[in-house]
Amino acid sequence: MTVTDSQRPSDDVESPEPLAGDSRVDAQRESPSLSDPVVAPASSVIGGPVGRHAVVGRQKYLTPIRVLFGLALIGLALGWFGKAGCLQQRPVDPASSSASRTAQGGLDLDWRNQRQFFALCYSDVIALYGNEHLDTASFPYRTYWFEKDSSGVQVKRYMEYPVLTGMFMYGAAKVTDWWQTGHEKWGLPSALSAVMFFNFVALGLALFWLVTIWATGRTARTRVWAPWLAALSPLVIVHVFTNFDAIPIAMVALAMLAWTRFEDSDDARPGWTPVLAGVAIGLGASSSWYPLLFFVAIGVLCARNGRIAGFVAAAVGAVLAWAAVNVAVLLAYPTGWSEFIRYGLARSAESDSLFGVVRDLGGFTWNTAVLNGLSLFLLVLAVVGVVAVAILAPKPPSLAQLMFLLVAAYLLTNKVWSPQYSLWLVPLAVLAIPRTRLLISWMVIDALIWIPRMSQYLDTDRMWLTPQWFTLAVLIRTGMVIALCVVVVWDVLGLDARRLRQWVPDGGQLSLRRG
Repeated sequence: MTVTDSQRPSDDVESPEPLAGDSRVDAQRESPSLSDPVVAPASSVIGGPVGRHAVVGRQKYLTPIRVLFGLALIGLALGWFGKAGCLQQRPVDPASSSASRTAQGGLDLDWRNQRQFFALCYSDVIALYGNEHLDTASFPYRTYWFEKDSSGVQVKRYMEYPVLTGMFMYGAAKVTDWWQTGHEKWGLPSALSAVMFFNFVALGLALFWLVTIWATGRTARTRVWAPWLAALSPLVIVHVFTNFDAIPIAMVALAMLAWTRFEDSDDARPGWTPVLAGVAIGLGASSSWYPLLFFVAIGVLCARNGRIAGFVAAAVGAVLAWAAVNVAVLLAYPTGWSEFIRYGLARSAESDSLFGVVRDLGGFTWNTAVLNGLSLFLLVLAVVGVVAVAILAPKPPSLAQLMFLLVAAYLLTNKVWSPQYSLWLVPLAVLAIPRTRLLISWMVIDALIWIPRMSQYLDTDRMWLTPQWFTLAVLIRTGMVIALCVVVVWDVLGLDARRLRQWVPDGGQLSLRRG
C-alpha cells in the first residue's frame, strides 16, 4: 500500500459516515479495466472501467485474491463436470467377461463403446486406480505386477510416478478404502471405488491449483489481477483433472513467490525465503522433472546481481526437501523408486511431440537410445540459448520470463508432450506475457488438441478425425508456443520496431545505420 496526499480526504469534505482510520490506498496496482484490451471493453457490461478517482485497495472482503479464488473455483467446477461423463455407472455381473477391474457390487464404470474417448471425458486418474493397482491399497513402490511392453516383452512393473505424486495417489486410495468401509458400516453415501478415488484426487488437485492461483497473484505484485486468465483458462477446464500435474505446478508457483520476496529484500544475507524456494522445488522435483529448471533461472539471476548466497541457500533447501521425501523409499524399494526413470527412458516418441510428428511424417521408427540422446542434446542447446539471452539482456529478465522460456524449451525438445503438460506454462505465461489476446488464442488452440487426441484412440469406424488432423493441430500448437517464446525474448532483450529498423541490408550484409 502506498499513500499520496492527493488521495487523502481533505478536512472540509463532509461524509455521511466517519472516515476510516486507515486511509492507505494501493496507488500502484494495475487495473485491467483500464489497461487490458480484452477486460476494458468487457467491463462495460458491469458499468465500465474503474474511475480515475476510485479508491483502490480499501475493499475489506472482495479482495483481488478472493475474487481470483472464486474464478478459479468456477474453472475447477467446469473441469470436474468435463470429466463427470466418465464417472457414470452401469449394472453389470462382476463374474461376466465384460466386467473390468473397477466392477464392484454389481456395478461398473459405463465406458462401453469407448465412451471415455467419444465423450472427451477421459482421465488418467480413473484409469490409474486399477492400472497402478491402487485398488488394492497396497504400498505403491513395493507392489509390482507383470505386463507386456510395446515390443511384446513381459516386464516387471512398479508405480511409474515419482514419490510425492505416488504417495499422493496412495493417500487418496487409502482415503477411498476408509470411506468405503464407512459406507459399509455406517451408510456413508458412496459410489464405485474408482469414482470415489477420482473425487478425492480431484479435491486434492483443486487445493493445489488454488495454491497456484494464490502464489501467482502474490508474485505478480502490482499485476495482482493477472492470474484471472489462469483461473479461467480453457487448459485448466480440460486438463486440471486429467493427471496429477497440479502438484508440481503449485510447488513451482510457491518457489517463485518465495524467490520474488528474496529479490525484493535489501538484506545482503539470504535469509529464509530462498531456502523456502528451494524446499518447494525439492518437493516439485519429487513429482516431476521440470521444476529443476528453476535453478537454471535463478542461477542466471544470481550471477547478474551477485547474490550467489541465495542460490546456495535454495540448493540446500531443495536437496533437504527432496531427500526427506525420497530417501526412505529409495533405500527400502530401490527398484520401485527407479521405475519412474526406467519408464521415462524406455518410452518412445509420442505423437504430441515434435519427434512424434517427424516420425509420423517420415514414416520411420526412432531408436530409443538415439531419441533420448537427441532430446537431451536439444534441451541443453535450448537452455544455453535461454541463458545467453538472459546474459545479453540490457537489464535482468524476470524470473517468470526465464521460467517460461526454459519450460517451453523442455516441452519443445521432449519426446513426450502429454496434453496436460501444457498446464505447466499457464501460470508462467500470465506473469511473463501481458498480452491477453495472444494468451487466450494459445490456450484455446492448445485445449482443442484434446479433440483430435481422443479421436486417435477410437476404433477406425468411430474415428471422427484422421491422424493427419491431429498432426496439424500439434504443429499449430507448437507454432503458438514458439511465438510466445519469441514475444518473451523480444521483451527480455528490450527490442522494439524502431530499433530493429536500424538494421538494414547493405551490400548483402547487415549493418547498423547511425542517426
